[in-house]
Amino acid sequence: MGRTNTVLLVLVFAALFTKETLAAQHVVGGSQGWEESTDLNSWASGEKFKVGDQLVFKYTSGLHSVVELPNESAYKSCNTGSALDSKSSGNDVVKLTKAGTRYFACGTLGHCGQGMKMKITTVAGNTPSSPSSPSSSAAASSSSSSLRSVTSLFGIAALSVPLLLSMF
Repeated sequence: MGRTNTVLLVLVFAALFTKETLAAQHVVGGSQGWEESTDLNSWASGEKFKVGDQLVFKYTSGLHSVVELPNESAYKSCNTGSALDSKSSGNDVVKLTKAGTRYFACGTLGHCGQGMKMKITTVAGNTPSSPSSPSSSAAASSSSSSLRSVTSLFGIAALSVPLLLSMF
């Protein structure tokens, strides 16, 4: 009975870890980051965002910020006063917890109006996230993150085998 419980515990842990490793981190704007000169909507259109993924906003703290807007109307009019959330660390992470469209803009006066905003659509699904354009630097970053995740998964599996074998 003890062996069965241990095997089940290992399998549950592996399943939970696998779900986490399939999530991708998307560095917003790729190598240019969250900056005024970045074509953020072009960047976003080349990415596939899934529930469980994370957006990473990298920018100069004090010069920019990230605000999440509640709807398309606030996004189009750059109404940052209606923000759902605001971040300003310069290295902010936003978890994509549900499917749907989300809207982000820079909260610095005038930046949103100059185009420093983007909308993304998050989809549900079980396949790993991946950028649609492997030639972009964001794609390389996301691919590298996926490779590290798979490597970690194999590492845990390799460490689990001796434990499982010792029980039988």
